[in-house]
Amino acid sequence: MTASLDELRRRIDAIDEELVRVLNERAAITHEVGKLKAASNGPVYIPGREEEVYRRVCSLNNGPLRDETLRAIYREVISGCRRTQFDLRVCFLGPEATFTEFAAREKFGASMNYYPARSISRVFVEVDRNEADYGVVPVENSTEGSVSDTLDMLMEFDTKISAEILMPIHHALLARCPLEEVRVVYSKPEALAQCRAWLTLHLPEAELRPVASTAEAAIIARKEDNAAAIAHKMAGSVYGLTVLHSSIEDLARNTTRFLVLGGEIGSATGNDKTSVVFTIHHRSGALYDALTPFKQAGVNLANLMPRPSRKHPWEYCFFVDLFGHRDDANVAAALDELRKLALTVRVLGSYPAAGMPQEDQQ
Repeated sequence: MTASLDELRRRIDAIDEELVRVLNERAAITHEVGKLKAASNGPVYIPGREEEVYRRVCSLNNGPLRDETLRAIYREVISGCRRTQFDLRVCFLGPEATFTEFAAREKFGASMNYYPARSISRVFVEVDRNEADYGVVPVENSTEGSVSDTLDMLMEFDTKISAEILMPIHHALLARCPLEEVRVVYSKPEALAQCRAWLTLHLPEAELRPVASTAEAAIIARKEDNAAAIAHKMAGSVYGLTVLHSSIEDLARNTTRFLVLGGEIGSATGNDKTSVVFTIHHRSGALYDALTPFKQAGVNLANLMPRPSRKHPWEYCFFVDLFGHRDDANVAAALDELRKLALTVRVLGSYPAAGMPQEDQQ
C-alpha cells in the first residue's frame, strides 16, 4: 500500500530530528578537537583532513544524492563545526560580491567571518600580519593566463599556499537600463577580455572602461546612467542591478584558479600539488638545466610561469606548479637537485590538488 503524503512528511520530520541530533553531536566532538589543537598549537585549517572527509563521504554514497551534492552539504557541515572551534577570519580580494569572495565561500562555507581587501597586496598584508587567518586571491585564468599581482606578492611575502580553488567563471551583464540604452561597460580588464566577442556582437558601439574589480564595476553601474557592468550574476542582487544577459564569456569552460593563503604547509594527502619559485643564473641552458631534475625524478609539472624580478632588471623568477607533495621522495629529490643548480629556491606550499569543478555546481 502506498504511503500517504502526511505519512511521508512525518517520516521526513523524524529523519530531520535525528539529523539535527547527530549534527550537533558531531559539532560537540569537533569542539573537543579544537581544544586539542589549541593546546598543541596545531593548525586550525587542515585542507588534507577536509579532503579526506569529502572522499570518505562520497565513498559511502549509494544515491540518489550525487557526490557533488554531498560535498556541498558537507562543506557547510564542516564550516559550521569549524566555527565551534575557532572564529576564523578570511580576507578576500574585494569589494563585496567579487568572484574571489564567491570562491572563498565555496571553499570555507557560510560560517566563517569574511571581509574584503581593496587589493591583492592588501590580502597578503592581512595574512602576514595575522589580521586574517586566511586570504583568498586569484592566480590564473584559463583564458587570460596568470595574475601578475599575485605572483609579485608571492615573491614579496613569506606567506604559504594552503589550498587551491578552481571555479568556473560565468560573466553576466548587469545594468539599471535595457541593453539598447547601454553606452559604457565597466569591468576588470580580464573580464572585458574574456567577453570580447560577445561585446563586439551585442554592444559594438559601447565604450569599455577597465576598473579594479567586477564588484567595483557593479557599484559604478548602480550610480551611473546608461552604464553596465560585467560581474558575477549574484552581484546584481547585492548592488540592485538587473541581469541583462548571463554567461556572456567567450569560452564556455572559462575557469579561474584561486589560492588560499595561510601560515603553514600541510601534510601530504596522496593527491597534492606543490608550488615553487626559483631564480637561475643568466647563462645559456640554465632554465633547461633547472627543469631537468623534475624529469629525472619523474615529477609531472602542471605549470611554468616566468615573472620579471622586482629586484634586478632583466632577471626573471620562475613559478612552477608540480604534482606531488614536497615530502614525497621524488619531489624532495628533484628539489634538492634544483637547489644545486639555481640561485634561489623557495617552496610556496604543498596542498591538496583541486579537481575540475562540475558545471552543474555553478
